[in-house]
Amino acid sequence: MLRAAFVPVLRGKRRVTVAILAAIIYAAALGPAVASNPGPDAVPYPEGFRSWAHVKTALVSASHPDFKSAGGFRHIYANPAALAGYRSGAFADGSIIVVDWLEARDDKGAFTEGARQRVDVMVKDRTRFAATGGWGFERFQGDSRTGRSVTSAAEQCYACHAKAGEKDSVYSRLRE
Repeated sequence: MLRAAFVPVLRGKRRVTVAILAAIIYAAALGPAVASNPGPDAVPYPEGFRSWAHVKTALVSASHPDFKSAGGFRHIYANPAALAGYRSGAFADGSIIVVDWLEARDDKGAFTEGARQRVDVMVKDRTRFAATGGWGFERFQGDSRTGRSVTSAAEQCYACHAKAGEKDSVYSRLRE
């Protein structure tokens, strides 16, 4: 319809410019909808997780071999179902565990939180995520609630978490 109405009027560079602008506007309009609705088995961003139970914190310093990929603070949070799982050793469906990765800033020996690096999420649902030990996995980049980086939970997440199988694939322990 756009072509029939406007293309005969536009020639040369103007025609190309209009086509490019139309493609950019179309992509921008679809981009957020696609990113925020990635599929039926997608793990959602855990809104409000910092008000959940704080499980523990770790600080990975520059002397650690994984510092480049995992340096900084790791705060671990659990929703009420996951908190019960930490205490009992069995995580029920509906359990959500979040690891909030933050840059660590050293100010003369006093470490403070810097920018958020990523948010890792585990959601227990034995039916939806049967292939990955009953856990769904996702990684949100920085402060984004839609910028996902897990393309294969089985390979990127569960391959490692399966090694903690006797603990329901959860490495962290509750510090009371």
